[in-house]
Amino acid sequence: MRLLLSTALCTLALPAFAATPEEVTTHYADIAQATYGDALTTAQALQAAVAALVAQPSDATLQAARTAWIAARVPYQQSEAFRFGNPVVDDWEGRVNAWPLDEGLIDYVAEGTATNEENAQAGLNVIATPTFTLSGEVVDAAAITPDLIAHRLHEAEGIEANVASGYHAVEFLLWGQDLNGTGPGAGARPFTDFSTSDCTGGNCDRRAAYLVAATDLLVADLTEMAADWGPEGAARKVVTQDPTQGVMAILTGMGSLSYGELAGERMKLGLMLNDPEEEHDCFSDNTHNSHYYDGVGIRNVYTGSYTRVDGTVLAGPSLSDLVTAADPAVATELAGKLDASVAALGAVKARAESGMAYDQMLEAGNAEGEALIMGAVTALVDQTASIERAVKALGLDQIAFEGSDSLDSPDAVFQ
Repeated sequence: MRLLLSTALCTLALPAFAATPEEVTTHYADIAQATYGDALTTAQALQAAVAALVAQPSDATLQAARTAWIAARVPYQQSEAFRFGNPVVDDWEGRVNAWPLDEGLIDYVAEGTATNEENAQAGLNVIATPTFTLSGEVVDAAAITPDLIAHRLHEAEGIEANVASGYHAVEFLLWGQDLNGTGPGAGARPFTDFSTSDCTGGNCDRRAAYLVAATDLLVADLTEMAADWGPEGAARKVVTQDPTQGVMAILTGMGSLSYGELAGERMKLGLMLNDPEEEHDCFSDNTHNSHYYDGVGIRNVYTGSYTRVDGTVLAGPSLSDLVTAADPAVATELAGKLDASVAALGAVKARAESGMAYDQMLEAGNAEGEALIMGAVTALVDQTASIERAVKALGLDQIAFEGSDSLDSPDAVFQ
């Protein structure tokens, strides 16, 4: 973890004409409410598409569900900038976006799939196993329900790789394993895996039930978080009750997502290992979009501007206003660095959309792919340094940003 130390002040010292911390944190919470609201509405569209797939499995309904899943990632990934500085979000987040997962917990995997020796349930295959034992207790999984997934399967036996819920569990069920390594192509699960009349893969009724339950649970979890940012919501109160602490939370989220999470764990680590299993949306080959919208989300909270899925723009008092009042040069520098990181992530996105998927970029010896990924990593690290300068300009107390061995201690990655 990187520590940033600066002069401790009880309040932000700003000119009288500047936006106030109260105004900034209130608008920040409004953007959070809108972003999670959009994540919810797009997840509800996914829920409807999943229902159509299960009711009438076909190539068309499977593709429609996949398209809805990809669309649902756009607002959710922008919401990740609200993580790290808010315990209400951090305690919840693992239910919806945990990764990577031992997918054999959920469903069949290809012969020869590497087994996680530290996870006894890595090959459980709940879909094929209506009764099993977890932590010494017999579990009746004859009915696959949101409650079963949330309270018995997710992180079963305290193992984080037992990801049973959230976007990535749904992604696995819609695409299946990506067996192409660093070659072209994503997962290719056939629609007949959900067909009771022409079933492939076995247990098609239970697979459909798991997909429906996991999607319903995702909608329920997003409903909870959207409410947590409402007028009396717990997440909103974290940042608005003490506006100075709220501003610190904004900066903590920006710096931690920029540095340790996105630049480190999600990008440089996978490149160091040349491992497609380290890509974020690994079944769908949608990682380029997830990374890009993380970058957009970081910029959103700085500028106080969010473009909703319906195209409307929510804008208002922002962190950039506070930094401009404190040190205009730092404010200009940080705005430029945020634009640069979004552009670098956009270059990764554009290349993926023109024929080189993110997992192909991770292949050892792919100089073009490495340059694209490292261009984004470097831009994110550079913007983190500017975020640190913004913290100092505002005279804030000690802030800790999430770190990553891939950035801080590269040799430790291979130990």
